[in-house]
Amino acid sequence: MYYFPYRQEWSPVLEQLNQSLYGEGMVCSMTTQLFYIPATAELEGNPELHQHLIPASYHRVTAVGSVYRLQNGELDESIIQTLTSCVNKGLQEDQEVMKWLQVMRDNAPEGFESFIDNVINWQQRTEQTLSAARQLIGQMGYDTEDQNDYVSY
Repeated sequence: MYYFPYRQEWSPVLEQLNQSLYGEGMVCSMTTQLFYIPATAELEGNPELHQHLIPASYHRVTAVGSVYRLQNGELDESIIQTLTSCVNKGLQEDQEVMKWLQVMRDNAPEGFESFIDNVINWQQRTEQTLSAARQLIGQMGYDTEDQNDYVSY
């Protein structure tokens, strides 16, 4: 167990992660909705996007859970490592999500371009707040580089 010399305030990190998770929910909802609209049910890029959106969501949920634990007084270095790894992996998956959103935008049927643009805006906000959480973790004195690259989940 690693004990911090004083209890740190995790609320700013949690706020950024929650904003990122909220945006992720919007992106998930909107892109999944496209599967149920006849004109976009077969939209190129959407299945590929979900191959990255699902792990990106998982990593955000796990990061939030890690901060909850830290806020509640659990003090183990492995929790910090879990948090930073999940933030980094979420950001990596986000790059692929954005790539496939651009494919979807390029192939959107007439009338759906603005819908996809709205999803892209949500995705950008989602990435910005996750990146802000990473920056705050670094400002708290923690290494934000992955400590355990062999874990693949």
